[in-house]
Amino acid sequence: MFPKWLLASRKPTTRQTGEAAEARALQHLQAAGLSLLERNYRTPGRGGGEIDLVMRAADGTVVFVEVRQRAGARHGGAAGSVGTTKQRRIVLAARHYLLRWRVPPPCRFDVIAVEGEELHWLPAAFDAN
Repeated sequence: MFPKWLLASRKPTTRQTGEAAEARALQHLQAAGLSLLERNYRTPGRGGGEIDLVMRAADGTVVFVEVRQRAGARHGGAAGSVGTTKQRRIVLAARHYLLRWRVPPPCRFDVIAVEGEELHWLPAAFDAN
């Protein structure tokens, strides 16, 4: 086993940091009245997309949420890291997710940007076009 002093000095992994940001984003969205439909939805096969959080707003809108975490706002910050390629992959995954619905509901794509201790919610950050 590792000594306690060594375990205490270890930095969290990127995955752990990302999961913590997702949990914080989920808590924020639920406090705002959205309900969780699915977490970490992935399309089958290689080259597909992933959606961090699939939520439902009170009006029935399905909200596909990308959560990005960065230490600070340098280089465009967390929100700036959701470029066109990432957006395309999220839209692809959203279209796949919506195949299960007989009549697709209204949808939107939000981004939650976590920079240090700050959390910024960007509703309708991009569209499917």
